[in-house]
Amino acid sequence: MASALDPEDDVFESLRKRNPKQEEERAKAAEERLHAQYAKAQQRLGELIGSNSTLPVTISSIHLIGAARTRRSFLDRLFEPILSVNKERPYTLSEALQEVGNAADKLRRFDIYHDDIAMFIDKPSKTDPSTSVSDIAFSLSAREKSRILMKTGTDLGNAEGSAYGSLLWRNIFGGAESLNLNASAGTRTRSAYQATFDTPILSDPDKRISVDVLESSTSKAWASHEEALKSGGIKYSWATKSGTRHQLGYTGVWRQVTGLAGNASPTVRNDAGDSVKSSITHTWLADRRNHPFLPSRGYMVKTISELAGWGPLKGDVAFWKSELETAGAVPIPIPGVAGDSGVSLSAGLRAGMLYPLPLGLGSQSQPSRINDRFQLGGPTDVRGFAMSGLGPRDGPDAVGGDIFAAGSCNLLMPFPRVGKDTPLRFQLFANGGRLLALNNAGEKGNQGSSSVQQSVYSTVAELGNGLPSIAAGFGVVYAHPVARFELNFSLPLVLRKGEEARKGLQFGVGINFL
Repeated sequence: MASALDPEDDVFESLRKRNPKQEEERAKAAEERLHAQYAKAQQRLGELIGSNSTLPVTISSIHLIGAARTRRSFLDRLFEPILSVNKERPYTLSEALQEVGNAADKLRRFDIYHDDIAMFIDKPSKTDPSTSVSDIAFSLSAREKSRILMKTGTDLGNAEGSAYGSLLWRNIFGGAESLNLNASAGTRTRSAYQATFDTPILSDPDKRISVDVLESSTSKAWASHEEALKSGGIKYSWATKSGTRHQLGYTGVWRQVTGLAGNASPTVRNDAGDSVKSSITHTWLADRRNHPFLPSRGYMVKTISELAGWGPLKGDVAFWKSELETAGAVPIPIPGVAGDSGVSLSAGLRAGMLYPLPLGLGSQSQPSRINDRFQLGGPTDVRGFAMSGLGPRDGPDAVGGDIFAAGSCNLLMPFPRVGKDTPLRFQLFANGGRLLALNNAGEKGNQGSSSVQQSVYSTVAELGNGLPSIAAGFGVVYAHPVARFELNFSLPLVLRKGEEARKGLQFGVGINFL
């Protein structure tokens, strides 16, 4: 039995008398005081820097804390160019902060550190005779991300479900290198295995080289076959000071049209079997939108150019393939609503052309294969039509085309009582497009360069002959951090002969919508 003087009795009694709500209020008040003190400290720091922004300073050293698994030589290439000893003139305080801030931003973009990189300023030790009055030292505090990241899950898209697993190995040799292994299996993509090794060049996150290999087997029910492929390639990516991005790469790929259905068309049967493509591809991207999946302002322009089988590239197909994609969005002001109303109008346009080329010197151009032609229609491009429902058909099969153009206009509005700050929108849309095969290209007596050129001109002119296939509708859009989800009700308005529409509900998941 505890004595009357046992202090634990008083402790338990005080705990019983405490009000949980009061404790929560005290904790909240303490947190608010800390935030207020931090805000005042930041304000005083800003005032101090502002009043001394033109003060001449020299950066004597930069220390990165928390980079145990990163090579010193990798960090030296990043920090040494901005040390004052390597500059011709002294910094002002604002310039020094800007330079070190830019270096911290580069560290974030290597994807080996968490985003909360903190920066501190200090004076060097007074016992060091090599320092001067103007010297300042910077310290950056960072937290390295886990070197190994494994993920498994499932994906659900239009008429497709799949399971996947991935392994990401970061900072392999201490220089922001990464190895990404992916495997998936599903109802349409029967199997896919990919390995990609990526590394920055000279400690620059905007200049990277990647090497990848891929093996996959995909069911293409709209054309009564499966496609198996194995490929390998190397790519070099870089960004300009204006923010545009480039990627130049070489890819060698073996393709096989196999698993033909019993009712496969003559066009599909003619392209069945093996094919080898050797190509160089260039991608250019300028993206000025405020959100990649749910933009309310800005524009995007993207071009993809591919040269296959020409000259020393070899392979058994030869062509020039070019695609253009543009998109833009503008906010719509609502009377009586201050600031951003959350209502926006967006529009997009895509176009592409495949131009057959001679395979080797003295040879003639050959018609394109089903592996390389464009496909159009579905919930992520021209809504209201079946997957690959637009363009040339041979019996039951959508065999693709060589020239296409498609456009879309979308009005996005926040849901009532949900608010404009959520990634959920109500959508009204209208879209349409046309996909055509080259007229007489590759037929006997029409394989010369002049005949191919005439065929391209006449096919481009045919794009404007009559109305394209058009559909309109409404739906729900959800912008997840990794993809955009759409559930739409579509009503086809114009349907050209032989094409396949989809009236009713369509569900689409992707990162690139028209």
